[in-house]
Amino acid sequence: MRTITNARLAIGALFITALLPLALPVPAHGGEGGYRLLKLNGYKVKWGEQTLGVGASISYAFADRYMQFEGARNCSELAPMKGLSGEHLPYETLKHETAAAFAIWERAADLSFHRVDDARDADIVLGTQGKPTGQAFANVTYLPGANEGVRSIEQGLVCLNPEHQWKVGFDGDTDVYDIRYTLIHEIGHAVGLDHPGPQGQIMGFRYAEDFAELQPGDLRGIRKLYGPSVNNSELANIDSDSQ
Repeated sequence: MRTITNARLAIGALFITALLPLALPVPAHGGEGGYRLLKLNGYKVKWGEQTLGVGASISYAFADRYMQFEGARNCSELAPMKGLSGEHLPYETLKHETAAAFAIWERAADLSFHRVDDARDADIVLGTQGKPTGQAFANVTYLPGANEGVRSIEQGLVCLNPEHQWKVGFDGDTDVYDIRYTLIHEIGHAVGLDHPGPQGQIMGFRYAEDFAELQPGDLRGIRKLYGPSVNNSELANIDSDSQ
C-alpha cells in the first residue's frame, strides 16, 4: 500500500501548474513542435520504464478522505473529490468526466489507466484542495536513478479548488472552467508534459474554449514519452513522423 505522505523514499520533484484566464497577459514561450516535456531538476519524467517512447499502465483514484502529502509544493493537502460536486456537477457526472479525461490520453498514446478504490494504492490521486487557491494544480514526484536523463514518476497529484464553480461543456464563459478540459490539462502534467506556451494546445497555460480534444502538439508530446496508441490506428497516423 502506498504511503499517503509524499514519497518518503523518493527524490521529491515539484511542479507548479495553473490554467490561467484567457484575458490575463502572460509572456509567451513556445515549445518546439507544439509540446514541451516536463523537466524536474533537469530530468525528464515519465511513468514506467525510464525510456522515452515506452508505454505504461497507471492507476488513479479519488481522495475519499483528508490526505496530507509531506513535501509536496502543490496539492499537499487533499480533501475528498466529492467536495467538487454539487447542483451543477453531480458526483456521477464528475466521475464520468474524469474517466473521459483519462481516456483522451489513453487513445492518444500507449497508455492505460485504471481506477482503484483506495487512493493510498493509486499512482495518481485526484482531490479537492485542502487550502483552496487558484483553479487547479498538479504535483509530481519521481524515483531515484535515471536512464539517459529520464526518471520514473513515483506519484502524481491533481487538486482542484472546491470554492470555484465548475461546468460541463463550453458556453463561451471562460471565467468558469469546463471540468473535463481542466482535468485533461492537469493529467497531462501528471504524466510528464509541461506548458509549451500560452495557447494553441490543451497543454497551453491559458484556459480557452477553442477545442476540446488534444491538438497536434499535445499528441507529439505524449507520444514522445509513451509511443503511439496501439489501439487507435486513426490517431496513431497523426504526426507519426514526429516520433
